[in-house]
Amino acid sequence: MAVASGPSGAAAGGGREKGEAEQVLLDRALEKYPRLFTKRRIWLMDRNFLGAPRIERMLATGTHVLIRVKSDIPLRRTGDFLPGGSYLAELAGGGVTLTVRVIEYTISVAGRDAPDMFCLISDLHDHAAYPAEVLAAACHWRWTGSETALKEARSAISGAGPSSGAMLRSGSPALVAREHAAWIISAELARAAARAAAAIAVPARKGPRVGQPVHPREISFTAARRAIIATTRAGAATASLPAALTEANRDHALAALARRRVQADRDRHRDRKTKARPGFPAGGPRLPTQTAPAQISVCGPIAA
Repeated sequence: MAVASGPSGAAAGGGREKGEAEQVLLDRALEKYPRLFTKRRIWLMDRNFLGAPRIERMLATGTHVLIRVKSDIPLRRTGDFLPGGSYLAELAGGGVTLTVRVIEYTISVAGRDAPDMFCLISDLHDHAAYPAEVLAAACHWRWTGSETALKEARSAISGAGPSSGAMLRSGSPALVAREHAAWIISAELARAAARAAAAIAVPARKGPRVGQPVHPREISFTAARRAIIATTRAGAATASLPAALTEANRDHALAALARRRVQADRDRHRDRKTKARPGFPAGGPRLPTQTAPAQISVCGPIAA
């Protein structure tokens, strides 16, 4: 089954607020791109609740959903706990009532006083085919595969972020749309270079991935971006050059990039930062960081 992230990824919305834009984008996708919603695809979405009618429209296409919900969304349990800790419940709103499977779980990191509580809903009712712990782990996969990748791409824009003002510099909607498309294409080209470098990289000689093929995530995105800029400025990929020279330049750049590794899946934990400009100076490069594995524990009934 293929996995797709929600509409909050790299896309431009027409709404006034971020949340409004995400819902508008989903409605637009349902209308204009029905081929994206297939029976072999599950959509992972975060807490910007879509509402029961919109979820019903998604499910009517045959696709599947796994949605994180806020604590104030009412879910009425309709039966006993299933093996693995999940349960079926009714989700109502807008004149629509859906039967969903609820997975509640906590994430604990060493050194924290209390674990974080998460709640997911899904139309995948078969607990044997889709164990609760697998669905819980899928949300972690979404974060590293979508949100982290978006942050990684955004880091290439000078002054990007809610505290630094607008991410895109164009002054008109038409130019913003073009700049946005160029940004996505450039980011994907950098990742394509990282994938090509990973394919020829020598496996690690030590560490947890010793002897295993190098994953594209282990190639530095920043190094890939800089390699593309450097080769472009140097004219190393100019179409007028002989094919043999172009290939040699490409192989040299990829070989150098293959050695630029970053440590993936570090289980690094740091207290959450505010998304608004703080009223005190930054902590600097010596901000203490704790490294510890995150433990996912699916909730269930208390044993008698």
